[in-house]
Amino acid sequence: MYKAKDLRDQSQEELQAIYDESCKKLFGLVNEFKSQKKREKPHEIKHARKDIARLLTVLSEKNRAGKS
Repeated sequence: MYKAKDLRDQSQEELQAIYDESCKKLFGLVNEFKSQKKREKPHEIKHARKDIARLLTVLSEKNRAGKS
């Protein structure tokens, strides 16, 4: 799980790469969950969604700071 404080120290390119990787991970987790109907760790999907939300928040903050 990522922390917003740590994410703010990274560049936009690094954040975009992490975002792409996180989206692929979430896609895989959702597909795995749908195919098995039962998982040992169902909380992983929730954590992946929250990580993506944190990444998008930090990316939008950096975009706004760059435009000002």
